[in-house]
Amino acid sequence: MSENLTQEPEMTQATADATTPPDATPDAAGGDAATPDAAGGTLDDQSDSAPDAAAVAESTASVESVGSVESAESVESADGGETDDEEGTANAGSAPAPASRRDQLEREGEVAADFLETLLDICDLDGDIDVDIDGDRAAVSVVDSEDGRVPRRLVGQNGQVLDALQELTRLAVQSATGERSRLMLDVAGHRAERRASLVTLAREAIDEVRTTGERKPLTPMTAFERKVVHDEVLAAGLSSESEGSEPRRYVVILPA
Repeated sequence: MSENLTQEPEMTQATADATTPPDATPDAAGGDAATPDAAGGTLDDQSDSAPDAAAVAESTASVESVGSVESAESVESADGGETDDEEGTANAGSAPAPASRRDQLEREGEVAADFLETLLDICDLDGDIDVDIDGDRAAVSVVDSEDGRVPRRLVGQNGQVLDALQELTRLAVQSATGERSRLMLDVAGHRAERRASLVTLAREAIDEVRTTGERKPLTPMTAFERKVVHDEVLAAGLSSESEGSEPRRYVVILPA
């Protein structure tokens, strides 16, 4: 009890001395080094906590800033992707790409294949990767392998998982090449089968428009599906447009 009463004044004096600059009173507590160290340690802790709080605030702001930029880029990429996917010319798939452009598309396919192979390995899923060039874009497909079939859950309901996986792959390619990618990704032939059914649907709608002379709205479709219809309508000598907003955006075929 006596020791505690003796030390309390020293702590008070050390605390008071600690409020003055260290250079002015280097030995304010005399020979008792433990008390100034404890007080000094408290001040150091308080001093250090301010930069730490500032650093945390700065880091948080940086993360929020990066997140905002990435979100903006994602929205811009999605909007731009829809324009590219939807408004492509009817013969875009048959026109060969220039040599330099072809090299770039081959590079995109390689990066996409590496990304997808890594993803399949991490998820422990079967599948082989096929890479090709379709007109002015890289075409990458995940197909069944000798080890097993590609899980159809990578396609998802109405191709929603496939669309998301395609966007992730495009972002991976853009990160590696520095250029925005328009590659098309297919899984287990889903897009190929869907394209064939859409061509049949578009041709039937075109015949109906020619017969009735009235515009023909179709059911809501994804950007990929709308592009297939637009291309088929253009090849038939008619015109079409997209109306509505996602996810209920649809194609309207117009009479001549």
